[in-house]
Amino acid sequence: MTSLTLLTRAGCSACERAQGELAALADEFGVTLTVTDVDEAAVTDSTLRAEFGDRLPVVLLDGQEHSYWEVDEPRLRADLKRDR
Repeated sequence: MTSLTLLTRAGCSACERAQGELAALADEFGVTLTVTDVDEAAVTDSTLRAEFGDRLPVVLLDGQEHSYWEVDEPRLRADLKRDR
């Protein structure tokens, strides 16, 4: 099953935009979107914030970095179609 994750930070307007875009795509393709705040996650595991915290938002597709700072919608659509 395809997994789609958005790494975010509170107060990040680009993250909020990306979440809206990804929510629509997730609905369209029947994929669950998980949103993870890297600062909240750092309480128990600092690796996400250390690796991705300086380039949020980050989109992960099946656990692998797909894009950052903005959603690469054409590429993401193509990859989601391929995973169907």
